[in-house]
Amino acid sequence: MGRPARAPWRFLCSSWPWRALAYLAGTVPVALVVAVALFVTVGVGVLTAVLVVGLLVLSAIPIVSSVVAGVERRRMQLLLGRRAPSDGVPWRTRLRALRTMPVAWREVGYTVLLAVVLWVVDAVALGLVAAVPGVLLAAPVLVLLDGPVSMGPWQVDTPAEAWLVVGPGLLLLAAGLYGATLLAAAQASLARILLDPQQARLAEAVAELRRSRVSLVDAFETERRRIERDLHDGAQQRLVALTMTLGRAELEIGPGAGLDLVREAHGQAEAALLELRSTVRGIHPRVLVDHGLDAAVHEIADVSEVPVTVDLRLPGRLPGPVEAAAYFVVSEALTNVVRHATARSVRVHGRIAEDRLVLTVVDDGVGGAVVRAGGGLAGLAVRLEALDGELSVTSPAGGPTEVRATCPVS
Repeated sequence: MGRPARAPWRFLCSSWPWRALAYLAGTVPVALVVAVALFVTVGVGVLTAVLVVGLLVLSAIPIVSSVVAGVERRRMQLLLGRRAPSDGVPWRTRLRALRTMPVAWREVGYTVLLAVVLWVVDAVALGLVAAVPGVLLAAPVLVLLDGPVSMGPWQVDTPAEAWLVVGPGLLLLAAGLYGATLLAAAQASLARILLDPQQARLAEAVAELRRSRVSLVDAFETERRRIERDLHDGAQQRLVALTMTLGRAELEIGPGAGLDLVREAHGQAEAALLELRSTVRGIHPRVLVDHGLDAAVHEIADVSEVPVTVDLRLPGRLPGPVEAAAYFVVSEALTNVVRHATARSVRVHGRIAEDRLVLTVVDDGVGGAVVRAGGGLAGLAVRLEALDGELSVTSPAGGPTEVRATCPVS
C-alpha cells in the first residue's frame, strides 16, 4: 500500500484524503445492502429451517460472501493504487462449483463484520469529519443568514466571532482528513488480510522467490566475470612476463646445471600458464561473451578427446544467464563422457521450441550415469531451476546416455 506524503500540505493536496473519504463513503451503502441481504437470508432460513428449505436458503450465505469479497477487492483499488489479487475463478464457474468448494469462512466473517460494525464506524467518522469542521468553516455564511452557530456551550452570534472560528475549522478539517485516511488504510488492510486468496499470495511469494534466485544467478555470473577478468589481466599477464624472462635467461646463461634449472622453470611456467588459461576459460569463457553459445560449444567440442558432432539451431544470441547455463551443461556433460563413459562419439543438439531452449548431449558410452548430490550436474540442475528450467539425465546400463536441459529464453 502506498504511503501518504510526509509534509501536511503535500498530503492535503494529494489524492490520499479524497480517496480515503470515497472509500469510507462507499462502505456505508455497500454494507447496508449486505446487511439487508444477510437479514433476509438468515431470517427466511431460520423460519423455514423446519421445512428443510431453510437450509438451502442458509447455504446462500457463502454466495453473498463471495459477491461481497469481489466487490471489496474492487474497492481496495482506491487505496492500494493497483489491482488487488484475484483468485482467478470466473463468477459463473465459482457459483457452479460452490457445492464442492469449501466455505471461505474468512469471507463470511468479513461480510458479517462489514454489515454489523464497519459501516457504523465509517458513518460516524464521516459525520465527524463533515459536520464539525463544516459548521465552523460555514460560520460566516450562517451568521450572515441570521442563523446562530452553536457548538455545545459556545455560540457564535457576530461576523467577527464567525471569522475567528474559521481557523480552528481548518485545523479540525486537516486532522479529520488524517484520521479518515488512517481509518481507511486500516480497514483496507483488514480486508486484504481476510479476502486475499491464498493461491494469489502463494503465487506472489513464488514469483518473489524466483526473482531472488535469478538475482543470485546474475550476481554469481557477475562474480565469475570479475574473477575471470582479474585472472586474465593479473595472474596470466604475470605468468606471460615470467615465461618471457625465463626465455631470455636461457639465452644469457651458458651450458651447465644453471641452464638446466632455468629451462625446467621455463617449462613449468608455460605449463602453469596453459593450466591458468584453461581455468579462465572454465570460469567464464571469453568466446561465450563475445560470440555466443554456438561458437563456445564448437570450441569445447574441437578440443574434446571424444569426437563431438554439434547441431545447434539458434535464431541468434540468447539471454546471458541462459547461454552461460547451457554452455556449462555441455561442458560438464563432455567432461563426464571423457572421464567415465568410454564413448566413441557424442552428439550435441540444440533448438528453440515454444520459447524454450532444448539442449541435449547424447553419447554412445556404457551408461549408468546419475545426478549425484554435490556433483557438477546437480549444481547445474539447481542453476537451471533458478531460471525456471530443468535438467534430466537418461542413462540405462549399456547406454546411450542423454543429458537434456530445457530453459525459457524470454
